[in-house]
Amino acid sequence: MDTTPDGRPIPPAHAHERAMLEAWLDFHRATLAVKCSGLKDDQLRLAAASPSSMTLLGLVQHAAEVERNWFQRVFVGQDVPPVFGESNLGFALQPERGLDEAMAAWQAEVARGRELIADASLDDSGRLSEQQAGHVRDQGVSLRWIMVHMIEEYARHNGDADLIREQIDGATGA
Repeated sequence: MDTTPDGRPIPPAHAHERAMLEAWLDFHRATLAVKCSGLKDDQLRLAAASPSSMTLLGLVQHAAEVERNWFQRVFVGQDVPPVFGESNLGFALQPERGLDEAMAAWQAEVARGRELIADASLDDSGRLSEQQAGHVRDQGVSLRWIMVHMIEEYARHNGDADLIREQIDGATGA
């Protein structure tokens, strides 16, 4: 597989649907990691803009929770607790948790999600909570829907990460 100069996997121009979805999801996962690379802990904790509390470190934590939610809870129906505990939902930061710990947790969630969907069909469905179903207008969503949603989730937050990173050190792109 070809990569960008910063090491992100380039999605193929031609592939079957499953490979294309997986490649774009991996590209966007790698983009978030690139946005966090080379920064000091205090820089990773800088909020985007007042009154937002969103930080690059918080985005990594959020990505771990999103991975767990959509692949473990929704797709396979596991009853698993929040990645960083009930008191640490969203973008909240803990002084003792740095990027290494957050990245390890995120990568573990990515690996677990890949494992859970490895043999699944894109047409297999997971089940949304009643609250989530109200937004989608259906309680069942296909793996295809989940993967497209995950690509959208990462792409949207990578836009946030672009702005945060540019504010920190002027780096743009990726």
